[in-house]
Amino acid sequence: MSTCWFDPRSAFHKTPFGAVTTGAVVRFRVAPEEPAAVVRCTLLARDEFSDVWTETPLAPETADGRAVFSGAYTAPDAPTLVWYHFRLTWADGSESCCAQNGLCAWTEVQPWQLTVYDGAAFTPDWFGRGVTYQIFPDRFRRAQPRAVAGMVGCRTLHARWDEAPDYLPNAAGEYCTDFFGGDLAGIAEKLDYLASLGVTTIYLNPIFEAAANHRYNTADYRRIDPLLGTEDDFRALCAQARARGIRILLDGVFNHTGSDSVYFNQNGTYPSLGAAQSRESPYADWYRFTDFPNEYDAWWGIRTLPAVEETSESYVNFIVDGEDSVVRHWLRAGASGWRLDVADELPDWFIAKIRRAVAQESPDAFLLGEVWEDGSNKIAYSQRRRYLLGGETHGLMNYPFRSALLAYLRGGDARDFRDAMETLREHYPAPAYYSAMNFLSTHDTPRILTALGLAGEAPADKGERARSLLNGEELYRGLARLRLGALVMFAFPGSPTIYYGDEAGMQGFEDPFNRGTYPWGREDHALVAWFARLGALRRSCAALQSGGIEYLCADGPLLAFARTAEGGRVVAACNAGETDATLTLPWPGAAAQDALTGRRFSARDGALALTLAPCEGMLLLGS
Repeated sequence: MSTCWFDPRSAFHKTPFGAVTTGAVVRFRVAPEEPAAVVRCTLLARDEFSDVWTETPLAPETADGRAVFSGAYTAPDAPTLVWYHFRLTWADGSESCCAQNGLCAWTEVQPWQLTVYDGAAFTPDWFGRGVTYQIFPDRFRRAQPRAVAGMVGCRTLHARWDEAPDYLPNAAGEYCTDFFGGDLAGIAEKLDYLASLGVTTIYLNPIFEAAANHRYNTADYRRIDPLLGTEDDFRALCAQARARGIRILLDGVFNHTGSDSVYFNQNGTYPSLGAAQSRESPYADWYRFTDFPNEYDAWWGIRTLPAVEETSESYVNFIVDGEDSVVRHWLRAGASGWRLDVADELPDWFIAKIRRAVAQESPDAFLLGEVWEDGSNKIAYSQRRRYLLGGETHGLMNYPFRSALLAYLRGGDARDFRDAMETLREHYPAPAYYSAMNFLSTHDTPRILTALGLAGEAPADKGERARSLLNGEELYRGLARLRLGALVMFAFPGSPTIYYGDEAGMQGFEDPFNRGTYPWGREDHALVAWFARLGALRRSCAALQSGGIEYLCADGPLLAFARTAEGGRVVAACNAGETDATLTLPWPGAAAQDALTGRRFSARDGALALTLAPCEGMLLLGS
C-alpha cells in the first residue's frame, strides 16, 4: 500500500509522532488514493492489557488539497500498547482494512502500534546525554597483585597481564575460572583517562563475590569480590569518579545466583546452611527444587546458575524491599544506578519494585534493562512486557541499534538502518528512546573491530578463533568502518557506549576471546584519539546530547541526519561504501565546518555539496 493512504511517521497522517502519554489526544488522517470510492473510514483500536476495542469514526474533509478522513482518538488512562488499523467501507457496501500490510481482509491485519506511557514518571536525563564506558572488571586494570588462595571457586591467576584468556575447562571441567586480577583500584587509577574520552558513566559488569571471572554466578551480594578489593575501595572509586563528573552503574544479577554461594552452598564452601544442603536453610524457598537436592531450576539449564524464585518474600525483602536491601545498600555506597541482567526473565512486578526502591533511595538513579529486541512490544514467557511504560526500566540496552548499524557498515543499505531506528523511535517513549544504551560491542558479542574487519566466516575451530587476528587488509577495513560506526554512535540519540578496549583496537571473537585484558602501552593511539575527539564533541554539544533527529539522506552507502537542539544544529554525514560518493544536503547558512577535521565548506543556493571518501564521516556545524 502506498504511504499516501496512511503513514504513522508523517505529521500529515498522525500527530503527535510516536508514543504518547496516557489520556493524550491523537489525530489521525487517512488519505485514500480513490477517495470517492470510500464512503466511511473507522479507526479500530485495541488496548493490549484490557483487551477493549474502541471504534472511532473518521469524518471526510479536505486537508492540503487532499480528500481525507480525519478524527481524534483519546489514549487510554492507563499505560498500555494500543494496536490499531482502519476499516474502510466502499461505495458498493464491501469492507476492507487499511493496516501495515496494505489493504487486506480482517483475518490478515497487521496493525500499527501506539505506545501509551505514564508521562508523569521521571527519567533522569544524565545517562542518555552522556558517554558510557563498559568495564569487565577482571580485565581492565590491575593496581594491586593479590593471591587467590582461600577465595570461593577453583581460581587460577595468570602470571602475565598480556596472556590470552583460557577457553578450555579446568581439570574439574569448569569454565571461566582463570583470573587476571583487575581491580577497583586499577579502575580508579585510570579515571583521568576515562574522563579524557568524555566518559560520564562507567558500567561495571558484576563486582560481587563469585567463583567465575565473569561474576554472573553471584556468591555473596553483600561483599565485593576480594580479588577486586573491598567495599571501601568501591566507595572510594565512586567518590573519585563523581569528582570527575562520572557515575557508576552496577550490574544486578537477580534472576539466578551461583551454586557455590552463601545462599545455595552446593559445595559447602560457606559455614552457613545453604538451600542445597537443607530444607531448613533460611534460603530454602529462594529456589525451585523438583527432586531435592539434585534437581532444580537453573538459568538455561546451567546447573552452576540455580534460578531464584522471585516470589519468595524473604528474597524480595533481601534484594529490594528491606531497609538495607541489596539494591538500596549499593546505591548508598555510591552507585548511581543498576543494569538488570536478563531483564526478560524477571517478572514485571519485580522490576517495578526495583524501580520504586531506586526512586525512593536515590531519585536521580538510573535503571537500565538488558533486552535484545524492540523492548516496547517484547513477549517473554508468553507475557507482553511493560519495561518502558513508566513503572519499570528507564531505558534499555539497544541491541537493535548495533544490529542495524553493523549491517549498514558491512555493505547494507542506509534505508534499512533508518527504518529500523525510526521504528524504535516510533515505538519507544521519548524519555526511553533518548536514554537507550547504544553500543558497538559488549561482553556478550564479538569485538567490533573483528566483526567489521573479518573477511568471510570465523574459523570453525575454537582454538583457531583463540589465535586468530585480522590480517593487514582486514585490519585496515575494520578500523575504517569502526571510526565511521563510532561517529554514528556518538552522534545518535542515546548514550554512546564504549566496551573497554574497543577504542584501543582490541580484537576477539565470542566469549572468552572478547574479554582479553586492556592492552596498556600497546594501544592504537590514533584510534584512542578519534574516540576522545568524539567524546569531547558529545560533551560540549547540546544538540548531540539531547537534540531531535531528522534524516536528510538514507540511500545505499550514504547516511546523513541532523541533531537539533536550542541554540545548535549538527549534521552527521557518512559514506559506508568502498568508493567516493557525492552527497548534497540542504544547508541554511553560507558555510559549514567539519568539527572532526576543521575542514570548511561553502554552501550555494541553500545546499551543501560534499564528496565523501570510502568510510568517511563528518560532523558538520554551521559556520
